[in-house]
Amino acid sequence: MENEAAGPPGTPPGRRLISRSRLALCAALALCALAVLQHLLVLAGFGDLLPGGQPWPLLLGAALAWPVLRRRFSGNGPPPLPGPVRRVLRAVRRVPVALWLLGALALAAGVWAWLQDKEPWIGHEEAVYANKARSWYDGTPDAGWGPYRPLGLPALGRIALEIHPGVGALRAVALVLTLGALLTVHLVAARWLASPRRAVVVVLVLLSGVGFLRRVPEFLTDIGVTALLLWLLLLLVRAQENPAGRALDAVPLVTLAAFYLRYGVVGNLLAITVAALLCYGPRSWLRHSRRLARAGAVLLVGLLPHLVHATVVTGSPVGLLTWATHQAERGFVGDGFLYYLAIFPYRLAGDLGAIVMAAGAVAAFRAARRLWRAHRGAAPPVPVAAEDRRTAFLGCCALLIPLVLGVATDGEPRFVYVPVVLLTILGVGRLADLAGSLVPALLAAVAAMAVLTVLGTARVIADVAMAAPNAQRKSTVPVALELRNDGRPCLLVTGYEPDLGWYSGCDAVTYGQFRRMSPPPGTLVRLVLFEKGRDQPGAAALERLIGDRHGGSRTVPTEGSLGDATVITLTP
Repeated sequence: MENEAAGPPGTPPGRRLISRSRLALCAALALCALAVLQHLLVLAGFGDLLPGGQPWPLLLGAALAWPVLRRRFSGNGPPPLPGPVRRVLRAVRRVPVALWLLGALALAAGVWAWLQDKEPWIGHEEAVYANKARSWYDGTPDAGWGPYRPLGLPALGRIALEIHPGVGALRAVALVLTLGALLTVHLVAARWLASPRRAVVVVLVLLSGVGFLRRVPEFLTDIGVTALLLWLLLLLVRAQENPAGRALDAVPLVTLAAFYLRYGVVGNLLAITVAALLCYGPRSWLRHSRRLARAGAVLLVGLLPHLVHATVVTGSPVGLLTWATHQAERGFVGDGFLYYLAIFPYRLAGDLGAIVMAAGAVAAFRAARRLWRAHRGAAPPVPVAAEDRRTAFLGCCALLIPLVLGVATDGEPRFVYVPVVLLTILGVGRLADLAGSLVPALLAAVAAMAVLTVLGTARVIADVAMAAPNAQRKSTVPVALELRNDGRPCLLVTGYEPDLGWYSGCDAVTYGQFRRMSPPPGTLVRLVLFEKGRDQPGAAALERLIGDRHGGSRTVPTEGSLGDATVITLTP
């Protein structure tokens, strides 16, 4: 193939380069066309024609042609755009940025609303926080709750339940957090890229990723925490680039908000601190010693309620944090980081997002290399551009956060949204720099592809990602409704305690927890065992657990993946 592209013997080198570049261009365009086609197939309901039922990383393959194309256009520059394309781009630029941003937010809200019907029942993690919020609202037991969980999200849910006491109100909190996070992404991207239009592209690319879009409809902490951490990074960068400002004064407030929304944010804070010291240097922070001391005092005062509560509950000020870490379902220390390496970047951000994230990683590496050379290759060190130092800092955060979290806990895409956002921002900036005079066309193409990808990703989530949870809830929800609270204290013993607790209104515990507790007098206790359930005792262990308290059993038929349920009532 290479010989055919090079032409017959004696062909000048320039001709060989042109032939090779044309071949690379044709291959790249073909892969791009197939990438668009596969999303159209998914949208049309023919996603099952694709292996795995979801789009493949064809754009990553198209990106491999870039080195050849870059050599082709390095001397003569890119070809001029056709007249119709130029007219379309002029029309696009005449639209105010605010309208494009509103369109992106409307797209997010529309996808959120559409996915609500595809996943109508709340699951394990959502139900934990929902039960706590409802317990504050009407006194219903907080089934599945543990002291190691933060109170920020239930507090927001408690406010929402005042408006409407149902799942819809809690899911509306997810929408508010999502829109707030996307606005934050636009704000920080517009500041760091010095271009609000490029920031809109960042928002669309982020929204198109399956890892992010999967959690948009759910009542969880991850997206809200991401917004707060981005605010923290913005303040830290601002403190370095504008030393006379007062950005550090707001740092403890944002940090406390993030902490009380999710305790696991401590790992992110550790990674950000290390990155800040590596990329800006300890001396640059010591110049702010007074403000840092003041911020530290405010932070300590804000943490006192947690430290006191943790000491009372566990005997240690950090007991709740270590307790939360021990809940991680990992095979060995570090398997979370290996998981992140395995899913980077395609499984984190999708086909389009993977290209942008990879470009962001390259931009961060180049900035870090310039930073290193400036400090190690010159005596005295030469000044480093603020943009390079910022890029290196953000890239370092994007590397260290998965490393720290991957060592401390198990891996999930929702834990590393901040690195995805940072590399997406850097990637859009890097692609714009490479495009040169074609940057309007490139950004318009990326934005258009992102919109198409959002719609395709939403369909994949509805048809593939939500299928297994919904099949499980077709077993748990009917059983919970069958055992609904009739006004007297009730306790369900099951491997699905948050889910059954929410839909039944009863308290619920695992079998392991039940062995260590004595239910209050007058409590109706029922054991729930599914045909294919998890964390259930065997026949001998169940017989010992019941003893002489067997008060009857019945079968509740279901259509879900867990099969029918056997409900055993215990006598007092």
